[in-house]
Amino acid sequence: MGIKSDIRLIDDNGLRIDGRLPNQLRPIKMEVGVLDRADGSAYIEWGGNKIMAAVYGPREAYPKHVQEAEKAIIRARYSMAPFSVDERKRPGPDRRAVELSKVISEALESVIFVEKYPRTSIDVYIEVLQADAGTRVAGITAASLALADAGIPMRDLIVGCAAGKIDGVVVLDLNKEEDNYGEADVPMAILPRTREIALLQMDGDMTYEELTGAIEMAMEAAQTIHKMQIEALKRKYVEVE
Repeated sequence: MGIKSDIRLIDDNGLRIDGRLPNQLRPIKMEVGVLDRADGSAYIEWGGNKIMAAVYGPREAYPKHVQEAEKAIIRARYSMAPFSVDERKRPGPDRRAVELSKVISEALESVIFVEKYPRTSIDVYIEVLQADAGTRVAGITAASLALADAGIPMRDLIVGCAAGKIDGVVVLDLNKEEDNYGEADVPMAILPRTREIALLQMDGDMTYEELTGAIEMAMEAAQTIHKMQIEALKRKYVEVE
């Protein structure tokens, strides 16, 4: 974030390098129930991102010393496939993946009724097959769908969305070039119905007014993404019927 470059990210007409307006999302496609052997699963394409999420559980937490007597533990594992980026990534978890796994686990735990399943674990696997900026928010969005597909009771579907700043302008849903050469990125996880924020991070520099504008922009986009999630769930069950 914030690498100096001569690249213009917004042209004189106010359009970004991929032709979007500042407040436009990249194209998003979602599908639910894509893996037969998982309790719940979802696949999402968001811009150039292609991400699979799978949920297993609730099941007895193992080893037993990790069990919580009064609630389930949420274990999210975020992972990027070696072929997901231009330069081959070393297999296995790195420091970034470990950090994102932790913050995603906490965000998901905030919406799941964990008290219904004491001494169990709910394991969420997020696998990035192709990366194009915003993988954590796309992964959270897919994970939420997979949890719903698994029948895990939640206060709301959780929506990931990011905003940021490029060429001094607050914009929604940064792509790879904007993430690399822009001035700030603000990934968020939002509960659309109550407008609660379950995750908020920032990489880069923004003023208070810019940050407030970025949050509001992501909040509005979360409503749109939330409708897409509901439609994806409906499609699965309408097809089954």
